[in-house]
Amino acid sequence: MKAKDDKTAPPPLPEPLRVAVADAHTHLDMQAGTVDEALAKAASVGVTRLVQVGCDLAGSRWAAETAAAYEHIHATVALHPNEAPRIVHGDPDGWSRQGDRPGGGEAALDEALAEIDRLAALPQVVGVGETGLDYFRTGPEGKGAQERSFRAHIEIAKRHDRTLVIHDREAHEDVLRVLKEEGAPERTVFHCYSGDAEMAEICAREGYYLSFAGNVTFKNAQNLRDALAVAPLDLVLVETDAPFLTPAPYRGRPNAPYLIPVTLRAMAQVRDIAEEEMAEALARNTDRAFALRGPAGG
Repeated sequence: MKAKDDKTAPPPLPEPLRVAVADAHTHLDMQAGTVDEALAKAASVGVTRLVQVGCDLAGSRWAAETAAAYEHIHATVALHPNEAPRIVHGDPDGWSRQGDRPGGGEAALDEALAEIDRLAALPQVVGVGETGLDYFRTGPEGKGAQERSFRAHIEIAKRHDRTLVIHDREAHEDVLRVLKEEGAPERTVFHCYSGDAEMAEICAREGYYLSFAGNVTFKNAQNLRDALAVAPLDLVLVETDAPFLTPAPYRGRPNAPYLIPVTLRAMAQVRDIAEEEMAEALARNTDRAFALRGPAGG
């Protein structure tokens, strides 16, 4: 099989952006290659900052350590929604890579949340997330643990003045309800936005940021393009969620931060604006959403 036809091969480098931007949500610890390689490849196409997102205790510690070591990487820390019921009940479908450890009940969740609280106080940590609710992978028996964890993350984010990064999968109404009941932090980002235009308008009224990933390019994702079309431009972010959600025409192949330009150009087309205008807005928005200092180029 020729390399160009190899579905496991990394997609080619896109044409570089003329305005530097950030990848607002990535998982370098789940990608092939080294951190230095990922940073260099991304920078070569104009993606000069990365937000490295934690999903469990090990990943959150790694995110914080990596952000401390690299100027252009910023960390968020959290227990993924699917991690909370795994900790409480030993859920085999949970997120964690520590699946051989049995569930430890509510006390174990409290202990894990205390560690997230400790990590959130570190200066290189800019956000708490990804947290929220996921009704796709977790059934009714896990909803209680998810919601308790979500509420705790909201409190941690507010206490440390960190951005809240939301994971919302098939749980729109409950995510919005909990945010309203708890009171959202000053800066809240819906990572990999998955709602429709109506929900985008609700989020806009609340001042929530909507972060779009490569799935905005998928043929069956008109709801995402409709949402992008109505969202205020100053509340829009771009992300990879790499190694997941590789944008078309490379869907199914490994994703990485260097593919941000592919998604960004598709977003500019949806908004019917120039690529440079979209990139400038996204760079400003990412700095504001995560309270970063200086331009995306560092």
